[in-house]
Parts: sequence; structure tokens; C-alpha cells
Amino acid sequence: MFQVRIHGRGGQGVVTAAEMLSIAAFEEGRHAQAFPSFGSERTGAPVVAFCRIADQEIRLREPIMEPDALIIQDPTLLFQVDVFSGLKKGGYILINTSRSFTDLGLADFVRDWPEERLLTVPATDLSRKHVGRPMPNVPLLAGFAAASGIIRLESVIKAINTKFSEKIARNNIAAATEAYQFVTDEIAGASHQEAAHA
Repeated sequence: MFQVRIHGRGGQGVVTAAEMLSIAAFEEGRHAQAFPSFGSERTGAPVVAFCRIADQEIRLREPIMEPDALIIQDPTLLFQVDVFSGLKKGGYILINTSRSFTDLGLADFVRDWPEERLLTVPATDLSRKHVGRPMPNVPLLAGFAAASGIIRLESVIKAINTKFSEKIARNNIAAATEAYQFVTDEIAGASHQEAAHA
């Protein structure tokens, strides 16, 4: 079973992201489960949503305490909420930012992490460019697909088409495709650097 925890703020589509991730997994014939952790959500308040993906029926119902991957939709949460709590050693970290992990003040935390598991994508910028709104959730899902290989970009696109009307879907697919390519290039760059240091 692969477990994903998504951190963001109210109004950023965190819950929708978890739902779309589960739809993408269903498209591939997997079992999936998505659910939010609700407090008194206001726009801008921290929000968490969860998604489990497995090849057999999922019986667990509790929140994900030890995720295999973290998707952080808002980098301002990094030092406000313990977003890294329980993250499995060497798990995937995908942050919505154009800054490096060092610039974000995370160099010490991720020092022993595999380089190809530490990823960033300027999801808000891509969303503004293609959708006209700062909604980082869809580009981050595509980035997650590129990073993890757990789901395919085609499945993310099917989930977008399921969730949105035609024009909005088209614009989100453009943002998702660019984000997927961005992360694919980032991983290639990381492995190229590792080869150079070897």
C-alpha cells in the first residue's frame, strides 16, 4: 500500500487533490481511498487530506501517520505545521515552490535523503499561467505522478476530465502536462548530478 498525505490551506483544493489522486488510481484498476482531516476549515487555515493506493481492498480508515509521500501545496506551512511528521525515511517530498530545499531552510532535514525523492514544482505559477487562478493542486498531482511512478500522467488527465468541465479541464491538463515535464527534467538533473559526483 502506498500512502500520500497532502498539506495545504483552505481554498487551495487540497481535498480535491486527494480525490483526484484516488480517481487516477481507480483508472489504473487499483484500489484507492481519499479523505480529508477536517477541523474548522476557513480559507487560509491549514488543511490535510489523505490518499491510499493499493492493489487489494483497503480496510484502514484512520488518518495517515506514516506517509510514503508528502505533497506540500503551500510552503509557508513548512515551519507552522509539522508537515514531515512520520514521513518514511527516503519518502517522496514534493513542494509547491520555485526555491530549492536549501533556500527553504530544509538542508539539514533532508541531508541523507535520496536526491530524486526531493522535488519542487512551481505549481501556483503554472496554474496562474494556464488556468488563470492560483490553484496548485492539479500541477502537483502531475508532479507526483512524474516523481513516484505510482500513477501515470494519462490517469491524472482522465481524473481532470472527470472532475472539471471542458474548458477548465483543458487548461488544467496544460498545467499538469507542464508540471509533469518539469519534475521529469528535475529527476533527470538529479541523477545526472549524482553520476557526476560518483
